[in-house]
Amino acid sequence: MNSLCIAAIQLTSTKNWRENLNHVKQLVGSAVADGARLVVLPENVFLFNGKAMRELAESNDQNILLQEMSDLAQKHSIYLVVGSHPSLLKADDSKISDGRVRQTCWLVGPNGAFIERYDKIHLFDVTVDDKATSYRESDFIEPGELDLKVIEVDGFNIGLSICYDLRFPELYRELTKMGAEVLLVPAAFTYVTGKAHWDILLAARAIENQCYVLGVDQCGWHNETRQTYGHSALYSPFGECLVNLQEEPGYFVFNITRASLNDCRQKMPCFSHRRLS
Repeated sequence: MNSLCIAAIQLTSTKNWRENLNHVKQLVGSAVADGARLVVLPENVFLFNGKAMRELAESNDQNILLQEMSDLAQKHSIYLVVGSHPSLLKADDSKISDGRVRQTCWLVGPNGAFIERYDKIHLFDVTVDDKATSYRESDFIEPGELDLKVIEVDGFNIGLSICYDLRFPELYRELTKMGAEVLLVPAAFTYVTGKAHWDILLAARAIENQCYVLGVDQCGWHNETRQTYGHSALYSPFGECLVNLQEEPGYFVFNITRASLNDCRQKMPCFSHRRLS
């Protein structure tokens, strides 16, 4: 395949998964009507509440949500990337025993099958100058194993990551060495850190790896203390911003091409010039 039509879905998700699911269905339907084949949802797409992750993962609602994801991909015959969703089980089907969850990015295929998962490995335990003041993802989330994932979608190799991973360039270099051509970054960047670093980091990961980089962020106020940045964007392998959103829920669709990818890598063959492994 010489091109792939991809979509970013930007949301203001809350603790109400049913409302979040309805918004997802509406925006995905619109993106598909515009030609999208690979649709990417942000981090915390169906639940924006760390304290409730384990409860959801253990509930009957979890089965409903997983089925809804499968049905949505199958209905539209698309590849659907669920930016992150709390998982009670590890990839080997063993149960997480300490009350936490895995923050899992799922790739669902056009037939509704869950093709692949990536469990977030870098956890956001930081202090930020905003109303929340500090974040401790490790209180609710267990980091995944160092099991990086690159999956083929309509002839393009897609590398998976989640949010805070974006600050660790070695992860994306490994994905590129595994053959990645498109790097996905579903996220829930805080407003403060997003305004400072989001676009810079997306552009840097695109330039240094000569890949398309798609950042799909949450936006707006999710509760009285948590605000995310939005500005979902797609960067070219040369580091150009091809399309973006601002600070409101919505979506964009863009057709990436193999010709542009190959042209960048052929004109500037950085990987063949590398001296360090």
